[in-house]
Amino acid sequence: MEQVAMKHSKTIQTRLVLPPDTNHLDTIFGGKVLAYIDEIAALTAMKHANSAVVTASIDSVDFLSSAKVGDSLTLEAFVTYTGTSSMEVYVKVTAHDLIKNEEKLTTESFLTMVAVNEFGKPQPVPKVFPETEEEIRLHTAAPKRKENRERRAALK
Repeated sequence: MEQVAMKHSKTIQTRLVLPPDTNHLDTIFGGKVLAYIDEIAALTAMKHANSAVVTASIDSVDFLSSAKVGDSLTLEAFVTYTGTSSMEVYVKVTAHDLIKNEEKLTTESFLTMVAVNEFGKPQPVPKVFPETEEEIRLHTAAPKRKENRERRAALK
């Protein structure tokens, strides 16, 4: 199967944080951010696999800081590693205070998506290769994250 550059799957979305998206502290609900993360991970994986995908797991979500009403959120995602039919997708979320022109990283996450055919059965995906320093770092560490996922699954 062919190999494609990780940048091929890169997907970027921008969203505005509105009052219904926030809690009593006027910061965005974590669940809202999770929904955005799952959506962009699916789009990214579909772009890579050229097929439908399902979320197999949300491996980690680190909420590093919050976003407030009026901030724009930029979600950036790309496939960092692949198995036979699975894809590890990295998502980072940045909040931008458009009035103060200040940006901060709010969330980082890794998800595992699986490519499926029209019958819902897993199907093969292309391998990926890194080019940038960030891509190389994430790609190199991916087998360790996979090992952690397998260890976690064995505990069930």
